[in-house]
Amino acid sequence: MKLYRTALRLALPLLVGMTVWHRWRGRQGPGAVAERLGLAAGTDADLWLHGASNGELTSARWLIAQILAARPALRLIITCNTASARAMVAGWGLERVQARLAPFDSKGSVARFLARWQPRALIMLENELWPERIAQAAARGPVICLGARLSEGSARNWARVAPRLIGDTLRRFALISAQDAGSEARLVGLGLPQTRLGPRLMLKSRAATMEAPTAAVPPFAAPVARARILLAASTHEGEEAVILAGFAAARAAGAFDLLILAPRHPRRSAQVAALIAAEGLPCAIRSTGAVPGPEVAVYLADTLGEMAHWYAMAGATVIGGTFSDAGGHTPFEPAAFGSALLHGPSVANFAEVFAALDAAGAAVPVADAAGLATALCGLDAAEQARRAALASDVLRPQEDEAALWQVLEPLLPQPSG
Repeated sequence: MKLYRTALRLALPLLVGMTVWHRWRGRQGPGAVAERLGLAAGTDADLWLHGASNGELTSARWLIAQILAARPALRLIITCNTASARAMVAGWGLERVQARLAPFDSKGSVARFLARWQPRALIMLENELWPERIAQAAARGPVICLGARLSEGSARNWARVAPRLIGDTLRRFALISAQDAGSEARLVGLGLPQTRLGPRLMLKSRAATMEAPTAAVPPFAAPVARARILLAASTHEGEEAVILAGFAAARAAGAFDLLILAPRHPRRSAQVAALIAAEGLPCAIRSTGAVPGPEVAVYLADTLGEMAHWYAMAGATVIGGTFSDAGGHTPFEPAAFGSALLHGPSVANFAEVFAALDAAGAAVPVADAAGLATALCGLDAAEQARRAALASDVLRPQEDEAALWQVLEPLLPQPSG
């Protein structure tokens, strides 16, 4: 821990500089540096909940509501790593809930944050294993991780670089609910006591099942039938060229008419638009207010918070992050909307889930642009419906939420008044 703290102390000027740069570029709001240093103003909170960004916090909104209902006077501080997620939480308008950027994982930043907010428990979502936050929060009350995900690569890195640090960190948890058997085994192998494992929870599965029906109305009428629309959801740099080439070939063969291309980071809009132009495909851009007509081949959905609209509009979805080293994004949300699933080879984030989908024939794995074009040519309306139905069966939530709540609820702090 001493070495980790020394490294963070030395890195702190660089972290502050990066935050200032992001603020200057408009990617962070006012007060970002103060929040990252643990200096943000706010009232006391009983519970601290942390999730990396929009996806993690959206997937836990149902749980947040359940906690607030079970503790009617509980005050909650939610932290995240991005300004867009902070704005999203603030936009929920939940009583007794405040949102801030998370403090840097340095000793001083975390200590200041805890001194200002005074939380008596910490809930972390998915793969947010921050040793300093966990160590200091554990001295005040229980630390919990829900939907924990640890890939084979991350486990190897921890074991090779900092085995003692990760072991000490995991032993500070009062409860970890992992999302799959592989993550459970890797966490225990790194030092988590077996007795601290709770019932499994796949947050994104639960959230998709609950929220899809309420968000399924697109903002405009589709120019063509749903079976003729392909979505590329949450794409990363290096993926759009592959997807555009595959779509262009399939479109030329008469398979699909429209691609909705939604990059993970809307700030890349100009870069992605240039790739679309290079492919020679007519394009309309969401952020300009344009609506796709029959002549448009690609609709660049360069906005945040509208992915549910595109899932509802598209008969098939290429899952982003699977053609890069990002490890793949959630298949649960497009499946909940009845959109047929396609993915590339990079699926480490949901390895067991994608393996089950592929084994059942519920998703279409492809390796490159040519493979994508071939797959799209075989996905007519009937095939899309068949695969979507299979995916719905495979991804049906299996978790015992009552059993998880039974072990989670006693760890939640009582309101302090």
